[in-house]
Amino acid sequence: MRDLYPGLDRQFNSLDAQYEASSAYIKSQAHAGWVQVKTRYDDGGFSGGSTDRPALQSLLEDIRARKIDVIVVYKVDRLTRSLADFAKLVELFDAHRVSFVSVTQQFNTTTSMGRLTLNVLLSFAQFEREVTSERIRDKVAASKKKGIWVGGPLPLGYAMENGKVAVVPEEAERVRHIFTRYLELGSVRALMRDLKDRNVVSRRRVLKTGVTRGGVAFGCGALFHLLRNRFYIGEVNYKGQIYPGEQPPILDRDLFDRVQTMLSDQRSHQTRTRTSFSHLLTGLMFDDAGHRMAPTQAQKKGRHYSYYVSRPLLFGNAATAPVGSVSRVPAPDIDDQVRKVVLEPRNKSTGTIDNTTPPC
Repeated sequence: MRDLYPGLDRQFNSLDAQYEASSAYIKSQAHAGWVQVKTRYDDGGFSGGSTDRPALQSLLEDIRARKIDVIVVYKVDRLTRSLADFAKLVELFDAHRVSFVSVTQQFNTTTSMGRLTLNVLLSFAQFEREVTSERIRDKVAASKKKGIWVGGPLPLGYAMENGKVAVVPEEAERVRHIFTRYLELGSVRALMRDLKDRNVVSRRRVLKTGVTRGGVAFGCGALFHLLRNRFYIGEVNYKGQIYPGEQPPILDRDLFDRVQTMLSDQRSHQTRTRTSFSHLLTGLMFDDAGHRMAPTQAQKKGRHYSYYVSRPLLFGNAATAPVGSVSRVPAPDIDDQVRKVVLEPRNKSTGTIDNTTPPC
C-alpha cells in the first residue's frame, strides 16, 4: 500500500517507484514460492492516518477471501500511520494466516525476528491505547466534578441546546407529574399502572438510521431509576460522589427528598418482609384464566399490605392478557388457610388431617 506523495500526476511517480521496489523484493523470494498478484492496491491521494481507503478495503476483502498469503509494502506507514489501526490489521492478518513484509525496514513476519519486531510494535500500540483511555477517563472525571455533561442520552426533561443542557418544558412537566403521583399512590407498581392508564410514556427518539426508540410505557425499573435521579435537582452523581451540575433543576428539593424517603421506607419494608416472611404459594397459585399470581406489597396511610396478584394485572398488561374473575387476593388470609390445613396436627388414631378446618 502507498500513501500520498507530491507529483502523482507525473509519468513515473513515487507510487510507481514503491511498486517497483516491492515487485523486486517479491521476485527475490521466488525460491520460497512467492508469486506476485496482478492487482495493485494503490491509495494515491488518501491519508495513511485512516483505514477508510478504497484500495486498502479491497485488499482486506481479498485477504478474507484467502486470495493473499503475504502483504508487501515499501514502508510500514504506507499501510497505516496509526499504531492502534496497525494492531487491528495485524489481528486480521493473523486470523487469516497472512504474513506482512516491509521492504525498506527489514520487517518480515515470516521470520522469527520479524515477529519479535511486530510484538514490540504491538506493545507500543497497546501502551498508546491505555494512555489514551486514561486521558479520557481523567477528562470525564474532571468534567463530572465540574458538573459538565459529557455525553450520552440525557434524562427525560432535558435536551442539548447550543452545547448546553436545557430544560424541555413539556417533558419537565411529565417528570413533575411522575414524582407527584408516586407520593399520592405510594407504590411504584401502582404508579406504573396509573401512568399506563393515562398514556404517559417515555421520550420518543428517532435514530439516524430511522429506527424509533422510546415512546413506550414505563416499566418498574425505569421508574425506580427516574425517581432516584439527582440530575433533576441540579446535581451529578459520579462514582457515589455528588457534585453540583450545570443543568437547571426541574424539581423542588423538598419534593425530591420526600420521594427518596418513601422509596427508602418501601425498600426497607420489603427487605424485612422477605427476611421475616415468605409467601407460601409463590409460584404455585393461578387465577381462573391460567395466569400465575405473584406476591406483591402495597402501602397506604402508613400501613403495609401484601397480596397475590395476577401477573398481567401486576405488570400492567391486563389489556392484552385478560385476567381471571379473581385477580387479587390478600396474601395473609390465603397463607393462614394453607397453614391451618397443612400444619394442623394429625389425628393420632386415624393419621388423617382434621377436616373441621375449611379448605383453602
